[in-house]
Amino acid sequence: MVNLVIDGQSVQAEDGWTILETARYYGIDTIPTLCCQEGLSTDSSCRLCVVEIISRGRSRLSASCTFPVQEGIEVVTNSEKVRKARRVIIELLLASCPNSKTLQCLASRYGVDKLRFRVEDRGCILCGLCVRMCEEQMGAGAIGFFGRGTEREVAMPFHQRSEICRECGACLYVCPVCELQCRGPRDPGDLCSGCLDALRLDPFPSRD
Repeated sequence: MVNLVIDGQSVQAEDGWTILETARYYGIDTIPTLCCQEGLSTDSSCRLCVVEIISRGRSRLSASCTFPVQEGIEVVTNSEKVRKARRVIIELLLASCPNSKTLQCLASRYGVDKLRFRVEDRGCILCGLCVRMCEEQMGAGAIGFFGRGTEREVAMPFHQRSEICRECGACLYVCPVCELQCRGPRDPGDLCSGCLDALRLDPFPSRD
């Protein structure tokens, strides 16, 4: 067993568990995720699950879904340093999918009220969930990543319908951004905070 501290709570974890797995095991729900899905491999592509890891007096940020637990480390899941990093990540994701209701809700919860990056609606955050679902659960591998840098995208080979695609819809089912489009009171892409209704409750309250 590995001994560590998460948000001031001393916990034990099985060797090989990740920080995210350990936090969820103990009911700590202050770590948001987009690219992490039960039953699929993880690759920390969205980075939204970032946490602060303190070891030997030094602090650093890391994605909790792939960081393995280590003896004696302290993990802070919701410090201002973490929240600031998540706000930047949300801005970057929104620049690629400004009309995603999921991302608009995250922006409202974390107080993101403007985008400092150029908006180019790509309809995809390149999290890879659809690719992993198609390959690992459906056993098809009909879609994959193509291109590099700003040209990177998810598609079928040669952008043509693949004969091995069964049109099962599993890729759409796991997509964190394409299932709901924002229909707020402002123009598409604007940060409207409309998804919070009237309460504006923060499900990730600061524990500082």
